[in-house]
Amino acid sequence: MHLHKYEKIWLIFGMASLVLFLLIIGFAAFWKGTHPQSHIETIDPQNVEAHDAFKPENLGIREVADGKYIVNIVASAFNYDFGKDKEGNAIKTIRVPKGSTVLYQITTKDVVHGFQVAGTNVNMMVEPGHISRYETVMKNTGEFTVVCNEYCGIGHHQMFGTVEVYE
Repeated sequence: MHLHKYEKIWLIFGMASLVLFLLIIGFAAFWKGTHPQSHIETIDPQNVEAHDAFKPENLGIREVADGKYIVNIVASAFNYDFGKDKEGNAIKTIRVPKGSTVLYQITTKDVVHGFQVAGTNVNMMVEPGHISRYETVMKNTGEFTVVCNEYCGIGHHQMFGTVEVYE
């Protein structure tokens, strides 16, 4: 069998790319310890209020240490529930000081949702029966829109909120 020189070049290039890809994946998995999440905490999607973090009084933001915050959120049909203020109105804005470490904990009652704080590195998939967590440092000031980036139904475009990072 005779191969043209360009076929040989592309064949060598393809095989070298495959070997390089496998080496990078192997290095990340075995040397760096990068693995898919396997110990995700599960929750009953029909009774998320039974979990301490998602009780109505624990939703929203709370400071757990100096400069460290936890934000508990429940996603449901076309809504992010950040909790209620003292007058009973739904909160749509989370305010944190610049440089704070924020742990976002979110779950959903119904279908798969996305949770993205646009303009930051916060981006999670939220699945029923699981608690998604992401910890980040809010380095830049401004108002960042929270959006659902997984199509969840006809009212998907109504799922939004705001994270305000102030000085």
